[in-house]
Amino acid sequence: VDPSVPIEEVAGTIQDLIKEGKVRYWGLSEAGTDTIRRAHAVTPVSAVQSEYSLWYRKPEEAVLPLLEELHIGFVPFSPLGKGFLTGTINHNASFGENDIRHYLPRFTSDAIDQNQQIVTLIQAVAESKKASPAQIALSWILAQKDWIVPIPGTRKLNRLQENLGAANLTLSAEEVQQLNEASHHIEIVGEEL
Repeated sequence: VDPSVPIEEVAGTIQDLIKEGKVRYWGLSEAGTDTIRRAHAVTPVSAVQSEYSLWYRKPEEAVLPLLEELHIGFVPFSPLGKGFLTGTINHNASFGENDIRHYLPRFTSDAIDQNQQIVTLIQAVAESKKASPAQIALSWILAQKDWIVPIPGTRKLNRLQENLGAANLTLSAEEVQQLNEASHHIEIVGEEL
């Protein structure tokens, strides 16, 4: 969202493009509730994209309830916590200067060590389901609401295939509740930028 352009103006332009047949659906990325509500009042918003995962649950506070109220889809990015929730990152990890994780406080050596609790939780469920931690993290998101569709980034075909396996994995209500409750008691270290 560009704060220098009123969202109503953007939504009005999109509305014109929809009338011209040039656009079918539109969405917002990283928008707050006020912006979403104002845009939706002009031209119905189809989807909102923001970060969401077991270790970044801020959208649950206000954004997800609003999206449910307005019947807007949600497209979470970084559903695997920028790779952290896969269980493949430890305190010895190093990230190049072109990797955003190089600059994120959650990916310092100390933060990685302290945040392993969330990975341990996910790994325990993964073992019981004979699945990978990535599949559990994605399956958890898919279990939240049927209008939430995560978009995990991947650069490797085998990771894409692994991620797709989450769609065939069903977590029981008890497993979802276990993950929800346990993750709420885990303090995540390091600010997310």
